[in-house]
Amino acid sequence: MNFVSLQYILFLPVTVLLYYLLPKKIKNPVLLAVSYFFYICFGAKYAGFMIASTLTTYIAGILIARNALGKKKLWLVLTVILNIGLLFFLKYYNFASQTLTSAFRLAGADGALPMLNLLLPAGISFYTFMAVGYIVDVYKGKVPAEYNIIDYALFVSFFPQITSGPIERAGNILPQLKAERKFSIDKFRQGLTLLVWGFVKKMILADNLAVIIANAFGNPRGYTGAQLAFATLCFTLQIYCDFSACTDLARGSAKLVGIDLMKNFECPYIATSLKDFWRRWHISLSSWFRDYLYFPLGGSRVPKWRHCLNIVIVFLVSGLWHGAALTYVVWGLFHGLFQVFGILLTPVREKTVYRICGKDNKMLGFFKWLGTFFLVCVGWIFFRANSISDAFYIIKAIAKAPFGNILPLAFAGMGLGRMTLCVLFGFTLLLAAVDVAAQKKDVLGYICGKFYLRYIIYLLLVLAIFFVGYYGPGFEPQDFIYFKY
Repeated sequence: MNFVSLQYILFLPVTVLLYYLLPKKIKNPVLLAVSYFFYICFGAKYAGFMIASTLTTYIAGILIARNALGKKKLWLVLTVILNIGLLFFLKYYNFASQTLTSAFRLAGADGALPMLNLLLPAGISFYTFMAVGYIVDVYKGKVPAEYNIIDYALFVSFFPQITSGPIERAGNILPQLKAERKFSIDKFRQGLTLLVWGFVKKMILADNLAVIIANAFGNPRGYTGAQLAFATLCFTLQIYCDFSACTDLARGSAKLVGIDLMKNFECPYIATSLKDFWRRWHISLSSWFRDYLYFPLGGSRVPKWRHCLNIVIVFLVSGLWHGAALTYVVWGLFHGLFQVFGILLTPVREKTVYRICGKDNKMLGFFKWLGTFFLVCVGWIFFRANSISDAFYIIKAIAKAPFGNILPLAFAGMGLGRMTLCVLFGFTLLLAAVDVAAQKKDVLGYICGKFYLRYIIYLLLVLAIFFVGYYGPGFEPQDFIYFKY
């Protein structure tokens, strides 16, 4: 059941109405049943995997809290291996098998590892990380073990976040599930505003841009370098709109039943370094890797070579988390290595550039932003390309492209008319203005607090969703990009 579907538009208000009409004692059990119904709509065969992850981590949490048999660490290790092992097997076995077979052939060895027809349950990367994070937090004493199986199962399976995050923490969600959640007009307004804004980003920007991106990245050799550069910029915008829209829809849906999910984006494209970018992009995932992988590896409190190695390991794993393909691995390695270069070059910058210009120089800040944005865009080429060879072809074509007449070239034969592109450009400016303004002002709170302004904005945006999105020329709804991760 996609967020952007008639089924969900019917499902959500019925769920919210039912939730507030029910007595407190059965709110969470009913919400759990609703969450499993939502998940089963993606495939009933997937539910068993989520149930297994829920039960193993629930039982392990209690065993760890009670230090059963004096084997606290053993329960942690076994549970993490079981859950991460299942995720790895289902998601990466065929990729590992294919990679090893290719390596054997390059080495002159015969034989091939078997390929298996495996299920890949929807959202498994998200709920596995949530469950594993809970176990580690219980082990470290950051959160108490949860004895109420209904509350814990709801934490793992809560329908707005189950298929694409945010990757929540038990310390944030479980206390909210236990508290009495009465209807709040403020949260209802905030939730409604997030839903409308999420639909705008998804249906107007992301899904329309997908046409250009599918054409260009599907057949890069059929387009000029300037067109491929334009398609890369389109994908840079699309993946942000698509994923942040998904987060907005999840947060908006959760607010309607009184739950506050964490923010997952903080205007990432204003970042002035790749480190800053990852503080702003997919915050729930990057903070998960920081707390449960980077810090246990030693973080930055180790010799410099080890610190650099830790960063590369984290980003290689991050790349693999996104998908079982070499393109994702290279994307992760790209971000990891450039962060390492940034660390190694810090003394040089401090002795030269910073000494001449000063760290707070506005022109220097602009070039740092430009360089970061350029690197992020290059990284997205590897992320989106169908193969490593396609990615290098696109980069080479862009590097050789004459950009003196980029706009006419970019407009020609890429799937969208000029009028549609002009409208998308206008909404891109609106998105940028809202994101930048949100850095200094509570835009959501301001809109929700102004009665006439709020409903005028709702009306205009809903009309835009229908006439630029749903009824727009050539509009085809797309699945959310992160649904497959």
